[in-house]
Amino acid sequence: MTLLPIFLRLERRPCLVVGAGTVALAKIESLRAAGAVITVVAPEAIPAVRELAHHDSVTWHQRVFAPADLNSVFLVIAATNAPDVNHTVYEEALRRNILCNAVDDPPNCDFYFGSVVARGDLQIAVSTAGESPALAQRLRREIDAQLPADLGPWLAELGELRREVRTATPAGEARNLLLHELAQRPLCSSPACPTRQFAQEQIRAMQKAEVSA
Repeated sequence: MTLLPIFLRLERRPCLVVGAGTVALAKIESLRAAGAVITVVAPEAIPAVRELAHHDSVTWHQRVFAPADLNSVFLVIAATNAPDVNHTVYEEALRRNILCNAVDDPPNCDFYFGSVVARGDLQIAVSTAGESPALAQRLRREIDAQLPADLGPWLAELGELRREVRTATPAGEARNLLLHELAQRPLCSSPACPTRQFAQEQIRAMQKAEVSA
């Protein structure tokens, strides 16, 4: 099986979680972090899920799953402790062309949650296509130990500088080379930062070359 590795934007997208136990809670939190609009369907819920519903962070329907719950849903997660329910959710989602993940049940999944290392907007996800989540978690820990703790703020500064370069210079090989060079250098927010000064020198040189051409 070949999987397409993608990072999916879920902000304001309606997502359904079937189940409201500990496993479901972990997936709910992942969806909340991505800005999804979350509906939970389950006859019972652990206190943490009830608390989220109480504060309107999720909408909880206290009942069993019904196929109509999938109406207008972008993505669904089946996280009950009943394999037959999870399979039913997957089959109903499949008929509607809705992406579905049945937790710890690879045959009933269209996608898998990777084991993620995050530093701000930087995310590195490891997936074994459900073959060994334990291995994915081990690799995540190893990668996490190797990445600097301040990588997130550095990336934010780099993104800002990249936008400045793209705004001020024409597309082409020179700009691409500059962007790759900047990604290798230390960077801070100070105008006196050597990397920022280097970028401004290169911008002026490219602008001058464009005028001369």
